[in-house]
Amino acid sequence: MDNRRAGERGGAAGTAARAGESQPSARVLFVCMGNICRSPTAEGVFRETLRTRAPDLNVHVDSAGTHAYHVGEPPDHRACRAAARRGIDLTDQRARRVSAADLSVFDLVLAMDEDNFRMLSGISPPEYRSRIRLFLEFAPEAGRDSVPDPYYGGATGFEYVLDLVEEASLGLLAYLQR
Repeated sequence: MDNRRAGERGGAAGTAARAGESQPSARVLFVCMGNICRSPTAEGVFRETLRTRAPDLNVHVDSAGTHAYHVGEPPDHRACRAAARRGIDLTDQRARRVSAADLSVFDLVLAMDEDNFRMLSGISPPEYRSRIRLFLEFAPEAGRDSVPDPYYGGATGFEYVLDLVEEASLGLLAYLQR
């Protein structure tokens, strides 16, 4: 499993295998708008899901935002606090903006909502559009297509995002294990 942290996050260029490292079986990028709430939560939860449920599965995991509002910033303190209550540390992550090159490197580019899905589709070359999916496709029992943005809400919104992301992470893991 790829465990890059803040100083090592480099977008598409940062995904190249270093000498002596095995190639990941899959590369997954989680994308929301600013890369400070939903996508870093998804990155952290999915890393933890891999660590606890499939430690031998070598998956490269990263996150990014469609907008550059928060580039270089850590995840929202409320997202960090909610994740920490579940034993997940997001504090080493730093926001970055998704690039067109990411779409050629990542096997799955998982948008948190329809708006980000459309933005990703708009910057993607046609041959890579099939890699872009809604993250909640992996949680059909959730009863919704999009992970809501908790930024302007209260603490319960961050907890709800974690619930959705945990459910979708289990579905994503099952998908990758097939």
